[in-house]
Amino acid sequence: MKFILGEKIEMSQIFDKDGNVVPVTLVRATPNVVLRVKTKEKDGYEAMQVGFGIRKAKNIKKSQLGHFKDLGNFRYVREFRKLPATSYQLPARGEKIDISIFQEGDSVKVSGISKGKGFQGVMKRHGFHGAPASHGTKHAHREPGSIGGAGRAGGRVAKGMRMAGRMGSDRVTVRNLKIAKIDLENNMLAIKGAIPGRRGTLLEIRG
Repeated sequence: MKFILGEKIEMSQIFDKDGNVVPVTLVRATPNVVLRVKTKEKDGYEAMQVGFGIRKAKNIKKSQLGHFKDLGNFRYVREFRKLPATSYQLPARGEKIDISIFQEGDSVKVSGISKGKGFQGVMKRHGFHGAPASHGTKHAHREPGSIGGAGRAGGRVAKGMRMAGRMGSDRVTVRNLKIAKIDLENNMLAIKGAIPGRRGTLLEIRG
């Protein structure tokens, strides 16, 4: 199992060896530092905590500073569980994980928080077609329509009814993405295709 934390930079495009344009998302993945290694004997499962990014010490909780010690002031801390079917060896505390663990052409899955779109209606949020734009429709073109019923009892709204509400800001995982290019000098990954989130979104990249 391969994994690293990175930051979404922007979308761009590169050219492959045949001269074809390849749309890519640029991800900056500076070396992650191992903060803790969990074992099955002590913690009940095998996992690794890694730190990524830089944050001012005054904005970090004292308990976290004590956990980090002299390893640095990290903005993000995430935990990755080791897959039991693999022979991947967990590094020791203080070791660094960089993008050299990946190779061009590797298939990865990327997780991130999608763009938040605020409070939206049913047409944008769920794709409802709305009411007809003619034949007497007035002030109801984007309304959801009937929401009652809910079976024999009636008089209530069924659970799971698609209605207006907060849209976006969900954890989204995109699988089977290919690494198009690796820039070790600048700690940059060019991943083919689109990745969830705005610029600056924290991404979890797993191989």
